[in-house]
Amino acid sequence: MAEAAPPQATQAPAETEQELAIKARRQEQRRTWLLRVLGVVMVIGIAWALWYVLIGRNQVSTDNAYVNAEMAQVTPLMSAQAIEVRVRDTDSVKRGDILVRLDDSDAKIAVAQAEADLADARRRFRQASATTSSLASQVKAREATIAQMRADLDKARIDLQRREALASSGAVSGEELTQARAAYATARAAVAQAESTRAAAIGEFNASEALVRGSSEDTDPGVLAAKARLDSARLDLDRAIIRAPVDGVVTKRQVQVGQRVAQGTPIMTIVPVGSVYIDANFKERQLRRVKVGMPATVTSDLYGGSVVYHGKVAGLSGGTGASMSMIPAQNATGNWIKVVQRLPVRIELDPKELAKHPLRVGLSTEVEIDLSGN
Repeated sequence: MAEAAPPQATQAPAETEQELAIKARRQEQRRTWLLRVLGVVMVIGIAWALWYVLIGRNQVSTDNAYVNAEMAQVTPLMSAQAIEVRVRDTDSVKRGDILVRLDDSDAKIAVAQAEADLADARRRFRQASATTSSLASQVKAREATIAQMRADLDKARIDLQRREALASSGAVSGEELTQARAAYATARAAVAQAESTRAAAIGEFNASEALVRGSSEDTDPGVLAAKARLDSARLDLDRAIIRAPVDGVVTKRQVQVGQRVAQGTPIMTIVPVGSVYIDANFKERQLRRVKVGMPATVTSDLYGGSVVYHGKVAGLSGGTGASMSMIPAQNATGNWIKVVQRLPVRIELDPKELAKHPLRVGLSTEVEIDLSGN
């Protein structure tokens, strides 16, 4: 038993050396792996630093961006009953397309009444013109009559003067002298009456002539007023047909056949999908170098990164979204936590790209502005 112990004592050192060799190899592998990882990290860091210096610092981006548009509200300009509705939600329409027809019975009656008023105004102008011509002729006739009466008055005065000169010699009887005096008085009264009548005729002529002076049948104020009423009535008749004000898609239709619509009350909205824009809400620190006209790229969640829209900065809002809200946020006294504000930036997109890949209002997008582009 005592002689078997030495072989066991000689095997222990050999196993210890093997374990040390394995541990050394493992440490070497771990060191090599760490060096490789450190090298990869350094390469990534250098690559990121180069990207930031060359590209990253000249770009700002945000995913807080949404599609918006100048939507057109369709409102009737007259109160009437809807007798036909030609569109529904999601329908695409072109500018000028008929959307709704309103009952135009009252409008047609108003047009007929306005046409009658215009015809009456023309007739009254022609009548006034004819009356003026007639009064002018009467004035001329009275002037001729007055001239004849004045000649008769001169003759009667001369006859009276002759008889008065011969009365003292007895060559003229008293009765003849009386008759001459009566004839003179009658002639003088007739002239006075004729002049008074002529003055009245001149007054009537001036009054009638003032109504038509410097005017024709088409420029007479009464005729022009009647024309204006007719144009207004025809305009109301045209307004019975409601047309699309812009190209776009019908949204929020609120009118049904048989419903009486009120003037000025919206009945539908048209979204011009061909001219939408992006409202990108950038953080205030990102806007230090942003200027109008800088190029921008936009990707939409609808199409993903495979579709990239190109546009430019059209303008920056006059206030932050929080300040323009219905009820602006007011931090309580003692709340010293600073909240980073966002300012809406409008991005206009290329119409050709929008035509190929249409967007809808409210869709989420990501926007990147190239700060070196302007």
